Amino acid sequence: MDSKEQPASQVVVELSGSSEGDADAVFTALGGAFGSDRGAGDVPEEEPSKRPTVWTATFDVSDKRGKASPVHLEGSVSLSAQGGYAAVDQLKDALAPVFDVHVVGTSSGDQEQELQLRLENK
Repeated sequence: MDSKEQPASQVVVELSGSSEGDADAVFTALGGAFGSDRGAGDVPEEEPSKRPTVWTATFDVSDKRGKASPVHLEGSVSLSAQGGYAAVDQLKDALAPVFDVHVVGTSSGDQEQELQLRLENK
């Protein structure tokens, strides 16, 4: 990701290892907190394939909407967040009241970071 292409307030979120219902739940939770490139009726749909499915959305943490919406997961969800340090931290902090958030890994660059999280129900 090139910081010249993406504003510092935007975080790209990728979800994997989850059902489409859990992907929708996480995007719904984050959509309650921040503006997104996903429309209100944009529900993740799984394509029939033997390959793993990855759902992606971009959230703008400068477009605050309130608190993350409370949701329930069927299982744990792997989340990768990529963006500026402050923006990724804000996104992680917004998830904490809704989910048990476990940091699985990090990768840091000069202007941005990638944070791998595992989300579970509280």
